[in-house]
Amino acid sequence: MKKLITILVIALTFTINGNAQDNLKTKAKTVTLEQTKGEFTQKSLTLTEGDYIFEIANNNVGNQVGFVLVPKGKDASKPENHIKTAYVTKAVENNTSETSNVTKLEKGEYIYFCPLNKTPQYTLTVE
Repeated sequence: MKKLITILVIALTFTINGNAQDNLKTKAKTVTLEQTKGEFTQKSLTLTEGDYIFEIANNNVGNQVGFVLVPKGKDASKPENHIKTAYVTKAVENNTSETSNVTKLEKGEYIYFCPLNKTPQYTLTVE
């Protein structure tokens, strides 16, 4: 009986956590960004505070691309300053797209770029 209760508690915990993540995804807005060779086609973004999923499209770059988001003023070359939830869940292959996890953005300025595609750093403003 004790073993059955333990299994039920574990199953319920996974169900609750899974539903919480699904609810976050449902409430999040998707921001689609396209990369071409050496650049993002969107040179700046202005968003409101909230939860976002970044969808990164690789438009014939010829190699894998990614996405890095960093609060402005932090050293973007240091991974510890990156907002890890904004990373795409896997590298974006040529002519495909991938998404990030849900990322909560607060008011302020951020920079975004792709080190794999050697893009410039662009500004993302949250109002």
